[in-house]
Amino acid sequence: MAYKHLYHINSPKDIKNMNIKELQELSAELRTKIIETVSKNGGHLASNLGVVELTIALHKTFDLEQDKIIWDVGHQGYAHKLLTGRRDRFSTLRKKGGISGFINPKESKYDTFLTGHSSTSISAALGIAKTNELNGSQAYTISVIGDGALTGGLAFEGLNNAGEGVKNFIVVLNDNNMSISRNVGGLSTYLSNARAGETYIELKSGVQRTLEKIPGAGEKIVRSIKRTKHSIKQLLVPGMLFENMGITYLGPVDGHNTTALIRIIQEAKNIDHAVLIHVCTKKGKGYGPAMENPSLFHGIGPFNPRTGLPNNLNAPQSYTDVFAEAICREAGKNDKIVAITAAMED
Repeated sequence: MAYKHLYHINSPKDIKNMNIKELQELSAELRTKIIETVSKNGGHLASNLGVVELTIALHKTFDLEQDKIIWDVGHQGYAHKLLTGRRDRFSTLRKKGGISGFINPKESKYDTFLTGHSSTSISAALGIAKTNELNGSQAYTISVIGDGALTGGLAFEGLNNAGEGVKNFIVVLNDNNMSISRNVGGLSTYLSNARAGETYIELKSGVQRTLEKIPGAGEKIVRSIKRTKHSIKQLLVPGMLFENMGITYLGPVDGHNTTALIRIIQEAKNIDHAVLIHVCTKKGKGYGPAMENPSLFHGIGPFNPRTGLPNNLNAPQSYTDVFAEAICREAGKNDKIVAITAAMED
């Protein structure tokens, strides 16, 4: 495809004046570039396709010359790399001498924290936010963490401390209802209930618009309701887990609606303590094979972008293949064998 916008972007400031239509076109271009490159080099595809609009919204609303984004794992960082001066080198992704498949501060000043695997971003970001506070800086610090990574103990350590009044600190929960494979456990169930809270958000917005139209009294009624908002949320909003930790919960918001994302991020910036924005995304968004089988396309080797099929169907077995076959063979003989896996059962 012809890249109408992407090839004019050399740093985050270059999208500041783009309108919503242009940003939506840029989203499509980013997805095309990511699919084109990963189909040749291999890499993390489904997770990166899911955060394109979110990445654009973050770059649009923050000043990355001073504000810092800490991405939890590098599985979300490809669009960020393309928007931060690495477009021309993106074809070298994961190749010897090329750019890393993960976030790497040696590669770019916009990569704040070296990340490999998960659950570290909230604590790392909190440390940076506290440093800013001690130095009198008004810069924002943003942690972007997936719902799978949020189940890690270190993530809760970070949330626990974030509720102690730190300023200009935002946690973006990228909730795609998956880790590498499907999510399991109590937190997954909790977030599923929070996603259902979108009905409440829509109802609240509709009621507010209706009340504001009442001549003379509408705005006064709305102000009165807002004063009791906390009590209403205690009754109706599942996000109270975070609220009760001292962290304002915003969302859930459609992670593929650029306008809504920009609006909710701006709202978060106006809150003087820690905020969590619950963003709902679709792993593999925009590419049919990855949406149908997000686990397969989480990390994949070279493939045919038209069909989604691996280029080398006769590739030698990996260590994972050999181990999986061996453990299944032994389990067939011994029913006392139990296999434990970290979100990678497929």
